[in-house]
Amino acid sequence: MDALLSPALGTIVWASIAFIIVLLLLRKMAWGPILQGLKDREESIAGSLNEAEKARQEIANLKADNEQLLQEARNERDAILKEAREMKESVIADAKTRAKEEADKIVTAAREEVVNEKNAALAELKTHVAALSLDIAEKILRSNLSSDEKQSELVGKLLEETDLN
Repeated sequence: MDALLSPALGTIVWASIAFIIVLLLLRKMAWGPILQGLKDREESIAGSLNEAEKARQEIANLKADNEQLLQEARNERDAILKEAREMKESVIADAKTRAKEEADKIVTAAREEVVNEKNAALAELKTHVAALSLDIAEKILRSNLSSDEKQSELVGKLLEETDLN
């Protein structure tokens, strides 16, 4: 039984030569292209990963740019709103100032008109009172001085009251 399990020396030599030949053929014909294919695939995967990383970085840059643009737009919107509020307040303040000036002018003109009307009314009243006084005085004098005796008495009385010095 030992003979069945132990191979002959010639078989071992020929098997070894055949193995070495097959090994050399496989190395030249199969392993080289297989290893080259694996290397190419590895480089392709590494390139794809690099491109994916570049794309991810570019997307991150675009997002950052988008955020920056959004922030600038928000800042510009806030500035425009602030300017609009300031313009509104300025317009309102100007309108209030102009309205106050107009009201002051109207009040001043009204006061002047009232004073003028008052002065005119007083002048008319004085004129009317003077006319009435003259009428009354004329009627009184006519009734009091209707006789010569009353006229002489009045002249004497006036002379006594008047200081001639």
